[in-house]
Amino acid sequence: MPDYALERAAGGRVAGVDEAGRGPLAGPVVAAAVLFHGEPPETLAMLLDDSKKLDPARREAACTVLRAAARAGVLEFGIGAASAAEIGRINILRATHLAMLRAVTRLATVPDVALVDGNQPPRLPCEVRCVVKGDSLSLSIAAASILAKVTRDRAMARLDGRWPGYGFARHAGYPTAAHRAALLKLGPCPHHRRGFAPVDQLALL
Repeated sequence: MPDYALERAAGGRVAGVDEAGRGPLAGPVVAAAVLFHGEPPETLAMLLDDSKKLDPARREAACTVLRAAARAGVLEFGIGAASAAEIGRINILRATHLAMLRAVTRLATVPDVALVDGNQPPRLPCEVRCVVKGDSLSLSIAAASILAKVTRDRAMARLDGRWPGYGFARHAGYPTAAHRAALLKLGPCPHHRRGFAPVDQLALL
């Protein structure tokens, strides 16, 4: 389970940063930045883990508690995204870093240090420390992973209503067999990512 050791060691105002949606064929990539105002209470910490390890109900519950904690002044968070069109223009890694920058700049104040999940440092207006598997190690990164994942899943559910037939609400744009079959039948929609081979190949048909 993640803990607060990395944040304590860093000192100062420390934000955890993570993303959701690098692998899908459609939709935005979404990032979140979370900064706790002191060590989080145990009741909150117990809810937090890598979002991929939580089922949807637990992710939604944790997201609700995190937003309530922000209203209570326990933490602050920022959400940023890069669209499918931006992903097509600048590639997925740069778009992910753009979403992270947008998330950090939406915090109330710039942090002293950003703990970023993974090993690719984005350019941020503060010191950046990459943490491999950070969403399993740091409470701030775990919280960011949950907020990013829930926000993105909700966005994909809204897209499902606007672009029926692809099943976005079920697979969130990931390359499942059902999504690939829908792509073959319907072709790409404006929210499919150019530069991803399965989308580009069908766009040429």
